[in-house]
Amino acid sequence: MTGPAAERDALARQLTELGLRRGETVLVHAGIGGTGMDAAVLRDALLKAVGGEGTLVVPAFTPENSDTSTAHLRRVAGMTPTQAAAFRAMMPAFDAAVTPSTGMGRLAESVRTARGAVRSTHPQTSFAALGPGAEGLLFPHPLTCHLGEESPLGALYRAGARVLMINVGFSVCTAFHLAEYRIGAPQRRYACVVRGAHGPEWTEYLDVALDDSDFGDIGAAFSRNTGQRGRLGGTKATLFSITDAVDHAVTWMSGKRR
Repeated sequence: MTGPAAERDALARQLTELGLRRGETVLVHAGIGGTGMDAAVLRDALLKAVGGEGTLVVPAFTPENSDTSTAHLRRVAGMTPTQAAAFRAMMPAFDAAVTPSTGMGRLAESVRTARGAVRSTHPQTSFAALGPGAEGLLFPHPLTCHLGEESPLGALYRAGARVLMINVGFSVCTAFHLAEYRIGAPQRRYACVVRGAHGPEWTEYLDVALDDSDFGDIGAAFSRNTGQRGRLGGTKATLFSITDAVDHAVTWMSGKRR
């Protein structure tokens, strides 16, 4: 057998060899550009590896749906104040059903757009999932909790999920953000555009000031003796417990963040 089905089966075997188990919940971060892997084939391989009882979760973030994010600031850089105001006025409201997860990679978009996929409702830090546990993990996702206890990330921690990183490093390990809530990190103002009764409208709220600038260092200390490492489709992959990752990050941040 050759073609996509054969590639899917080969990747599923490698995922099993890496330690992914049937029936488990896995949060996946993947950067497959340049690896030769097809997003849909990898998605289907992940689903085959966890089986019909397992659940596949990916970040489906939309940071550009805001005027307080670095993604938005990059987009309006060089504009005059009038141009930036006009651009802001024309920004579409977040719609969980159709808004693309720009910057999250091809695998995330493949999961988000798959038949039967579920997506949480946060206009900036939504997650998408496939599998029987999807709705229970992704809802609710309140506006004032990007990645805390009431978010899908908190639900993943309580579910004992694992994290799989494919061809990416710990600098993008979303799980570490949950630790920021647990150490009582400072808050900041956020603003984003959402669907209102009469069209797009802007809303503001306070939440933890998310900071991933030290995630690489946190991951370097975490990964020395933790997790399972291997190869997937010719690139590196690491599988580890979200519980272990968050608990480690809490300890690290408590001692080194000021």
